[in-house]
Amino acid sequence: MEIHDPAPVLGRISARLVPLFLGVFSAETVQRFVIESHRALAETARVRDHLPNLAEKLAEERLTALAQADGLIAKQVYEILFVCTRNAGRSQLAAALMDHYAAGRVHVRTAGTRPASEIEPAVEIVLAERGLEIAREFPKPLTDEVVRAADVVVSMGCGDACPVYPGRRYLEWTLPEIRETTIAVVMDLMVRDLLDELVPSPA
Repeated sequence: MEIHDPAPVLGRISARLVPLFLGVFSAETVQRFVIESHRALAETARVRDHLPNLAEKLAEERLTALAQADGLIAKQVYEILFVCTRNAGRSQLAAALMDHYAAGRVHVRTAGTRPASEIEPAVEIVLAERGLEIAREFPKPLTDEVVRAADVVVSMGCGDACPVYPGRRYLEWTLPEIRETTIAVVMDLMVRDLLDELVPSPA
């Protein structure tokens, strides 16, 4: 179903998010992030039926990241941001593996400098072989606040497109695009090594 005038549904989304950030951000700030998030996703969306739901998720994630970056809410664990160009392949795979192995010991976000409209089917295939799924994820644009909120930023082919802020650790992982499952073996090892470095497993 095509939404010709998104204003009413975006207003309802804003109304749902305002209480979550009460005392942190004004209603106007929440509304601005909702509108911006919807607009950013609409640029690449092929199917718009789920666009409002995705915009709500993106706006909430961005507002949470902004609050963390500004010290308005505390981080409970390390924040790791995986970035690639389209946020449809490598960064999504790395994030799914990290989220699986970390089991809550770190929090993971992903973003793309030029996000695609959907996640590559190869990612779902690779994860399914490991009994994992990525159904709730979607390509997201790289925004300033998610970088500022991150403790570790892992870039995979983004070059200078990712902003650099002091106090964050930046890693560059050189990996090919996902064409076969062998990349998952390499990435699996890299993810586990990073996790063990950040949050060593109990002896």
